[in-house]
Amino acid sequence: MRRDSIFYKLFQQSPNLLFELLANPPGNADEYRFDSVAVKEPKFEIDGVFLPPESENPGVVYFCEVQFQKDERLYERVFAESYLYFYRHRHRFSNFQIVIIYPSRDLEQTNILPYLTQLSSPQVTRLYLDELGDIRSLPVWVALMVLTTIDEAQTTQEAKHLLTRNQQEIPPAQNRAIIELITTIMVYKFEDKSQREVEEMLGITLQETRVYREILAEGVQRGLQREKSLILRQLTRRVGELSPEVRQRVESLSLEQLENLGEALLDFTNMSDLDAWLAGLSDRQ
Repeated sequence: MRRDSIFYKLFQQSPNLLFELLANPPGNADEYRFDSVAVKEPKFEIDGVFLPPESENPGVVYFCEVQFQKDERLYERVFAESYLYFYRHRHRFSNFQIVIIYPSRDLEQTNILPYLTQLSSPQVTRLYLDELGDIRSLPVWVALMVLTTIDEAQTTQEAKHLLTRNQQEIPPAQNRAIIELITTIMVYKFEDKSQREVEEMLGITLQETRVYREILAEGVQRGLQREKSLILRQLTRRVGELSPEVRQRVESLSLEQLENLGEALLDFTNMSDLDAWLAGLSDRQ
């Protein structure tokens, strides 16, 4: 289950969700715009950036990283990306904040010694979803984030409870977005379930939701494109800029091969590791 893409969907639907998690949110949180940005020379791609309104110049920019896998060089990358982007756009921003979201503390980078100053700074916030409290006591949008982390035995019950809360607490204009996100989480979390089984679990008809129609219509191709984009970003972060030839080779992989590469790249340290993995494809087929 690719939780990071679900989180960025959440942020797209409700950009002020990030600020509900912070102790000192900006007064104009509702005016922020969520975006993904690229920083060149060297090239970085930052998936989660919350940009202040154009009318607030200079404003405070928020960088957000959702991390559901152990990455022993996470802080190196996050601080490098954030500082470089801030440097490139210094004329627009008066300050910056960095927010890192983990499902739990055990996935945090082990060696934090070089970054003790940054991590203790009021400009850096680390959030652990399993420490936010009982899912039923959280605001609906925040509860959706926690829903991605709980075990399958609890997921169905809490998803149904969120559907009920959605009808009671959320303005009608946002009801549909909540239903779409809940069904997205369920469809990806229970990939082995049939349509009817997921419907019975939730007590709704998935054909009535846009997310199921999209999944049905685009099928494997949609998942393939999403996986390609994610893998290419992760590879760039791990081994550096990819040549056109290597990028084309990765884009030609099947969904199963991409998923295998997604696991293997966690151990890559340079381009030769990727070259060796690609060269070994024929031996594994």
